[in-house]
Amino acid sequence: MGNREDLLAGARRCLEEKGYLRTTVRDIASASNVSMAAIGYHFGSREALLNLALFAAMDEWAAGSGRLAGLGDTTEERYADTWDRKIRDFGDMRWLWTASVEAFVHAQSSPELLATLAEGQRRSRRMVAAQLRGVPEDAVAEEDVRALGSVHIALLSGVMVQVLTDPERAPTGRELAQGLRAMAELLDEPTRTDG
Repeated sequence: MGNREDLLAGARRCLEEKGYLRTTVRDIASASNVSMAAIGYHFGSREALLNLALFAAMDEWAAGSGRLAGLGDTTEERYADTWDRKIRDFGDMRWLWTASVEAFVHAQSSPELLATLAEGQRRSRRMVAAQLRGVPEDAVAEEDVRALGSVHIALLSGVMVQVLTDPERAPTGRELAQGLRAMAELLDEPTRTDG
């Protein structure tokens, strides 16, 4: 590997071991066995390098999470199985999710990072809507991107926080599927008026 690749690999190791906010230029250089000056030369800043390493790890995870690939016979069972796999990932890859939350916090004072995260969120909405519909991303309806994709991303973030905060009481895939079904039933109920 060259210095650039060594730095990316070192930044990832630092994210895994120290997180986003506590990783320093010195940490990355040491983990990469490359000079600190090389970070500026290849990436411009510590933040730019950490962002690339974090986004690459997120892309790897997203590529592996795929469409509904559970073991159940029904769509609901496959959806629940898929969620169980994601929930395991949240625990197994705690470093990735903690680093992503730290990056979000840091982005509140970094307009460039905030814009990058917002763009990633827009792409994620389209990707998950396409996965859920079982169609290519370029064929997913804009309405599904805004509705289905947004709801799923909100659910993903909320479940991730629950798993990181209280893993013993975080919902299971089956509970999430049941909760979504119950919510849909509530939305289908006629409006009640007092009178």
